[in-house]
Amino acid sequence: MAAGLALFVMACQGGKTQPAEGAGKMTGMIQTENAAVATLAGGCFWCVASDMKKLPGVIRVVSGYAGGSEKNPTYETYMAQGHLEAAQVHYDPKVVTYEQILTYFLKHIDPTDAGGQFADRGPGYRSAVFYNDEVERKTAAGALQALAASGKFGKPIVTELKPFTGFYPAEDYHQDYDEKNPLRYRAYRSGSGREGFLREVWKKDQSNTPASTPPYRKPDDQTLKKTLSPMQYNVTQKSATEPPFQNEYVHNKQEGIYVDVVSGEPLFSSLDKYDSGTGWPSFTRPLEPANILTKEDRSFFEARTEVRSRHADSHLGHVFPDGPGPAGLRYCMNSAALRFVSKEDLEKEGYGRYLKLFSPGK
Repeated sequence: MAAGLALFVMACQGGKTQPAEGAGKMTGMIQTENAAVATLAGGCFWCVASDMKKLPGVIRVVSGYAGGSEKNPTYETYMAQGHLEAAQVHYDPKVVTYEQILTYFLKHIDPTDAGGQFADRGPGYRSAVFYNDEVERKTAAGALQALAASGKFGKPIVTELKPFTGFYPAEDYHQDYDEKNPLRYRAYRSGSGREGFLREVWKKDQSNTPASTPPYRKPDDQTLKKTLSPMQYNVTQKSATEPPFQNEYVHNKQEGIYVDVVSGEPLFSSLDKYDSGTGWPSFTRPLEPANILTKEDRSFFEARTEVRSRHADSHLGHVFPDGPGPAGLRYCMNSAALRFVSKEDLEKEGYGRYLKLFSPGK
């Protein structure tokens, strides 16, 4: 048992030795439409990426290397070249601010450890915030000063503040490692000491909860059969399609958001809804891209792209390349897979963070 635990503890430090496909080319600031980007280092990038993806407003997270002076690092060379394991966090500034990104990040590392993070030791595992301009530098400095003044730690805050000079995406097998290898990831995270440290330090702070307990869950099948209508069950669980035009939200023009009827995870906004003439509610883009998954669907003798929710794995509908807007996409959804939350009810239903979307001038 001890030997097995040791293997997982060292997984992030010594177990990433697969071929270096997809790594080594500097990308600068990887762009995501309508997103801002924060580059952060907090030890093992598997853990940083996994934590940051759970923050509402984060669109995607890319694992990689930053901070060194030499070009084209790989996992085998990045530390010798002076780079740190890092993550680029793409986020929607209309939903979450840069300051909130930093505050959340600092609650998921040990900001007092100058020699690495938890089981991962060495300069490549130091914690750092890479700022893009003077505004971000001042914001990051303020976040670090506030953490130091909080008295939460009995040691100095040593997380570094560094100018952003470039970012190199890590090898493909490092991206979304927590999703590709969930058992190995969870064993590593627990065995490394990170999980226990964060739980002990922040046990009385509820704002830290999303890091280890995502709020969106899929009930068991028996519960679903009791709580969903037959149409909702068949659409979300059996990938059925409801009748066109004869569904709840095709003509809905109220302001608000659409969430998964099973889990409640936010999916789409009325701001992106339009009349496609197809008979189903259609959207130009997701509200939370991180909550949307797509897969090839070859039913009915044609290739289509199915859309499913991340946390509940509900069948939602399909996405087609014939929509308006800059992306040219039409997310054609089943009303039966959705639940509408009006802007007046956002706060009381726990979606208050989206109220700013419907404020005057937005």
